[in-house]
Amino acid sequence: MTNEKMEQRLAAALEKTAPDDVNGVLSRCEERKGTVIPMTTKKTANRKWTSLIAACLAVMLLGGGGVFYQRANAVASVVSLDVNPSIELKVNRSEKVLSCTPLNEDAKAILADMSNGADLKGAKLDVAVNAIVGSLVRNGYLDSISSAIMISVEDKNTARAEKLQRELTSTVDGVLQTSEAKAAVLTQTLTQDAGREQQARENNISTGKAALVNHVLALNSALKFDELAKLSVEELKDLAEAGAPAMPIGTDKAMDLAAAAFGKVSAAKMAYSAVDPELDESPAHYEVEIKSQSGEEFEYKLDAYTGAILESKREVEGGAETPAVQPSRPEPPAAVQDIGYAKAKSIALNHAGVSENEAYDMDIELDDEDGILVYEVEFKSGNMEYDYEINAATGAILKHESELDD
Repeated sequence: MTNEKMEQRLAAALEKTAPDDVNGVLSRCEERKGTVIPMTTKKTANRKWTSLIAACLAVMLLGGGGVFYQRANAVASVVSLDVNPSIELKVNRSEKVLSCTPLNEDAKAILADMSNGADLKGAKLDVAVNAIVGSLVRNGYLDSISSAIMISVEDKNTARAEKLQRELTSTVDGVLQTSEAKAAVLTQTLTQDAGREQQARENNISTGKAALVNHVLALNSALKFDELAKLSVEELKDLAEAGAPAMPIGTDKAMDLAAAAFGKVSAAKMAYSAVDPELDESPAHYEVEIKSQSGEEFEYKLDAYTGAILESKREVEGGAETPAVQPSRPEPPAAVQDIGYAKAKSIALNHAGVSENEAYDMDIELDDEDGILVYEVEFKSGNMEYDYEINAATGAILKHESELDD
């Protein structure tokens, strides 16, 4: 049997089983009463709105997550810690550290055991500052009573900056007290300044230290920013308190001069050395300590502006002190042998914060006091009377007084 014949037989069988009798079926159906329920097709508008709302919610959630992420990683404050090492910390609004950057070689040594600062990322700010100050103490930067550490907070929000400043001062004070370090703590809050940021980048210092350098430059515009940037915070602080009369030789130069003198008095090699700037004393000087491998200790006092060795002594076993062999003093540069009346007046006025137009009854005299030429500057401003003694060779303020003019 072929396929065609098989299909024909199946068709005939289906016709007999289900005859085409539609009219007959309908005539036998009775009409019934009842409620007619129309079966209309439901519109899909609601489904569209539901889908749209769900999509919007998803976008909002994703966008919100992005906002939260951006806030968590946005820099809210820039905190800098300066001694001579300069370290910059960027933090978010939750006071979490986003980055910790050493700005000079000394700072890299301080952060060496913290993966150059990478280990502090994500830490709370006070924890990070505690670790950094602890390392500064261990490395001997905060031993001297005259040493100083400066905390600077840069933030658009003044209230937040002041709050951070108070918190960090308390944190640093706590570390210093625990370690019995004797350093002074300086603090300042800053607003953002593009010019200052550029100065900081060009000289590899923090914006906080750049602000301190600019403060010194305001006292003496003849000084150079790049040279001042190399000084420590302690030197800059003392220099500002002295009225910034001239550019000091710096700790490195002071050490070189003392080492040269040490070589003349002893062939022993140095086992220990330290330099302590005293730019706010009279006369301004650097104190250099050198210890030989044989146990002898040498101390040198050098003029802060000329490098001349003012005093030297040697301490031998048993604590006895004897004058060390004094090398010939280098002659001061001609440029600082006599600063002149005008410069002496300018130094006194700048230190007092008085403009030349506000000063009256000005009197300037050059006097010899124990072999040192001194300018005595007296003037009045408002209801105050000022009296200054200024080293004629270096411009250092040796003495200053102010009182109400009766």
